[in-house]
Amino acid sequence: MSTIVRVGIIGCGGIATGKHMPALARLKNVQMVAFFDLVEERAIEAKMQFGSEMAEHYTDYEELLANPGIDVVHVCTPNDSHSDISIAALEAGKHVMCEKPMATSAAEAKRMLETARRTGKKLSVAYQNRYRADSLHLKNLCEEGELGDIYFAKAHAVRRRAVPTWGVFLDKEKQGGGPLIDIGTHALDLTLWMMDNYEPKMVVGTAFHKLGPKEHAANLWGPWDPEKFQVEDSAFAYITMQNGATIFLESSWALNTVNIGESKCTLMGTEGGADMDSGLRINGERRGKLYTTNVDLDESGASVVDGKPESEADIEARLWIEAIVEDKDPVVKPEQALIVTEILEAIYKSSETGEPVYFEKK
Repeated sequence: MSTIVRVGIIGCGGIATGKHMPALARLKNVQMVAFFDLVEERAIEAKMQFGSEMAEHYTDYEELLANPGIDVVHVCTPNDSHSDISIAALEAGKHVMCEKPMATSAAEAKRMLETARRTGKKLSVAYQNRYRADSLHLKNLCEEGELGDIYFAKAHAVRRRAVPTWGVFLDKEKQGGGPLIDIGTHALDLTLWMMDNYEPKMVVGTAFHKLGPKEHAANLWGPWDPEKFQVEDSAFAYITMQNGATIFLESSWALNTVNIGESKCTLMGTEGGADMDSGLRINGERRGKLYTTNVDLDESGASVVDGKPESEADIEARLWIEAIVEDKDPVVKPEQALIVTEILEAIYKSSETGEPVYFEKK
């Protein structure tokens, strides 16, 4: 590979234009050379805004993948196409950054992982909340043993009324689900990563479609169409790990609560605890007294490159490209993203059957 990493973008919608492409554009050793979208105008617009001088646009992603001048592909399409496109890209000799969730089923996610291993190409999933200042600081504390053995945790992805009404978010076939697979996946990834525990034992879950049928509902992005609201509006789960550790997961786009919080986790260990309710707080016991510390995460501690502060998307893109150039594992390993997908699938299955779902010990 040359010193310049050449990237192809598959899917030029909101997540690509709002996160992936601006972050990649800030990297000096990256050129975006190809853009695909089913809507040709979107591909052309992305090429004009972010593309290199000789960039091309496509309305057939297989034609893009046949371009030998592409090293890396970012898959930013609806959830139901993540696996097929990622697998095709890996087979074509490209490294792949896939938007979350990894896939809409565990079987498809496994196919992605197996293909990456067989082709020797790198595969990662876009869980950018790992790169927030509070997340990075808390991860360091966990690795240093500040919290001890983390045996109970909560994964939070709760909105009161923030149902995304655009695109395919309400389409069960294309999305694979509602808030659980959309934002619950971020909270679960963050929690498992902090605990460094990827061995689930049992899941009990419930998904609700209670508020979706309401007409003229109050909502951040305007009322949703009940006829199009095919997915759950909230979902909850109790997850037990092989070592006995337990996670409570809550997710919602619409829920009658004032206790909201998204892409956050609460951790409780043998030596201390942490939460992200009001900034990052650490609690514990020292010299016979309880303490609570609010961690100062002001701009002075922010990640800065070339004198400019980095966003989570910037850090994600930089570390991903570094993993490719330096031939090392990406921060988000596909094996980890697979476990997240397996747990999400188990939650939906448990909700449908009313029974716990058990995992085989690996």
